[in-house]
Amino acid sequence: MSGLSKNKKNSVKIIGGQWKRRNVSFLDKEGVRPTLGRVRETLFNWLDQDLTSLSCLDLFAGTGAIGFEALSRNASSCLMVEKDRENCENLTKNKETLGATNATIINSTAESFLKKNNEKFDIIFFDPPFSDTDLVKVLPELIQHLVIGGFIYFESDMKYEGSELKVFKSSRAGQVYFYLLTTS
Repeated sequence: MSGLSKNKKNSVKIIGGQWKRRNVSFLDKEGVRPTLGRVRETLFNWLDQDLTSLSCLDLFAGTGAIGFEALSRNASSCLMVEKDRENCENLTKNKETLGATNATIINSTAESFLKKNNEKFDIIFFDPPFSDTDLVKVLPELIQHLVIGGFIYFESDMKYEGSELKVFKSSRAGQVYFYLLTTS
């Protein structure tokens, strides 16, 4: 029996683009939390809604809400990295349901993926599990995977206090801080 049947499924709606109001399902597992709709709405307002021809990396894909939202808004591609095998299987099902042919799903840890990857992205979505504060140390490494003028979206339960990246935009929703960071 598949591990997917052991976990309750929930869903979150895509809020804009070609798949607006379509559901993305996700497993009810510890550490898996979709980015709030109002936070995604703010993020994509910051990014001017239309991501035509932009390549994205969703480094802790989890539910896939941000990556599929980017694809719904015409991103040319979104590479989704997720370490949990069951979450990857669920992401693949969502990819098939939406017909998201420009989504690539990789079952890997963020650290391992970054060591092997040479590709650069226009936008990197960096939303690690809040419980694993060590993962925030990976943030400066993302610079080498970002195109010049690109952005890193960072979501956390603590303020960004690094100096390697410039805060382009920032906001807070309850206990969640979220930022659009850049190198320039």
